[in-house]
Amino acid sequence: MLPARKPRAPSPPSESAPLPFNPYKGNRGVTRAWHAMKNSVAGVRVAIREESAFRQELTLAAVLLPMGVFIPVEPIAHVLLIGSVLLVLIVELLNSGVETAIDRISLEHHELSRRAKDLGSAAVMLALGLCLMTWGILAGPWVWHWCQEWGGDWLLPRLTGWLSTIR
Repeated sequence: MLPARKPRAPSPPSESAPLPFNPYKGNRGVTRAWHAMKNSVAGVRVAIREESAFRQELTLAAVLLPMGVFIPVEPIAHVLLIGSVLLVLIVELLNSGVETAIDRISLEHHELSRRAKDLGSAAVMLALGLCLMTWGILAGPWVWHWCQEWGGDWLLPRLTGWLSTIR
């Protein structure tokens, strides 16, 4: 007697059903790039309007990006300083997108929803840690030298006293 065959799983509906018409999919070249740019700008505007964490990180970027250009370091260090700040903004946008998609699916508490949001938050934390480490290593000596030169008698004792309390 032959063994019984396992029944085949039905194919997903996306394989058999035609996709809805999307007017932007037919665009090519400059038109496609133009629509993509408009959507990107709209996304940044939404993030500025709706996401307080993005606004905080954008404020930090407004301070650090000019510093990353003008601090007297090697050219590759400029790239690393600026890139680490931009990476924080990129990861925050991706995290906000994940959180928005999860909230769109359902607002009820679910373990997988919590896990997805926690993983996105962890990615932001790692990007912030990388940014802090990059700035500490590459710009820290310059900042320390500047503090000694301009505020040595007043600033350095207070700064070292404050740093000694952090343990």
